[in-house]
Amino acid sequence: MEKRFQIVRIGQLVRRIQLDPSLIIVTTILFAVVVTGFVLSDRFGTTRNFMNVLEQAAGLGFACIGQALVVIVGGIDLSIGAMVTASTIFLTAIVDLHPSLMIPMIFGTLLFGTVIGFLNGYITLRTGVHPLIVTLGTASILNGAVLIYTLQPTGSVPFWFEEFAYGRLWGFLPISGLVMLLCFALIWFFLRYTQTGRAFYAVGGNPEAARLSGIRSNRIILMAYSFSGFFAALAGAYYVSRTGIGDPRVGDPITLASITPVIIGGLILGGGKGNIIGVLLGVFLISLLSNLLNYMNISTFIQWVIQGLIIILAVSIYVRKENNL
Repeated sequence: MEKRFQIVRIGQLVRRIQLDPSLIIVTTILFAVVVTGFVLSDRFGTTRNFMNVLEQAAGLGFACIGQALVVIVGGIDLSIGAMVTASTIFLTAIVDLHPSLMIPMIFGTLLFGTVIGFLNGYITLRTGVHPLIVTLGTASILNGAVLIYTLQPTGSVPFWFEEFAYGRLWGFLPISGLVMLLCFALIWFFLRYTQTGRAFYAVGGNPEAARLSGIRSNRIILMAYSFSGFFAALAGAYYVSRTGIGDPRVGDPITLASITPVIIGGLILGGGKGNIIGVLLGVFLISLLSNLLNYMNISTFIQWVIQGLIIILAVSIYVRKENNL
């Protein structure tokens, strides 16, 4: 009797933890990249290399968290790259003049990004203009303001701040990578186990139905865009830590780069579906793939082609599975 009860319990557990098909797909592609890497490069499969990839993936990971939250509520944020750039300039320019303000300015930079994100959401809701247009306009304003201020890398931060990007716990675990993993874990818990987090999916799936059920949809959308700005600023702080300066071009490739793992990870651009763990796997996939292609001396342009093919392949599989349901 006890053995039968245990079997029933195991069956219930398996049903509860049944994986999303998108997680299976991205994991399969990731596994294929790792196996290929082991075969093609002796340096790829080392612990040191995997830790380096985890460290280097942090900036992209932060940006992808914000993009994912906006996509879940049915939006999109094309200003992420510009917010990353503006955050680096904002932080380094002020700290360069007042080095003693470094710690307050870290929090000030995160607040700066949060406010910009909030404004994106507010303008979208207030005007009814599609978020693609609003955030594209915000990106143009921020990039223009940055280039008016400087055309070259500028500013500085104290030497100790590089520990965020390059520091290691116990000599091998990258601090920046661990912070990224912690952020993903917190957002996963937020979306899965809190009422507000579950409301993100409800708003993305059907905003009007969510409103009629008592969910304050506008508040959820504002929260999503504010999160996006916060994590873009965190990515900006990470890049400042890596370079020690504010770069007026550092965010240029990040906007589209932040969308790629979101799509590969199985989030639907229409909103309401997806798993943040899939986005994390997408970040690892893109980072490991770039790492492997660099070891193979493949040009950046060809890497873009390969990433594009992976996006098309992954989305095609997702669409086919959706149509078969």
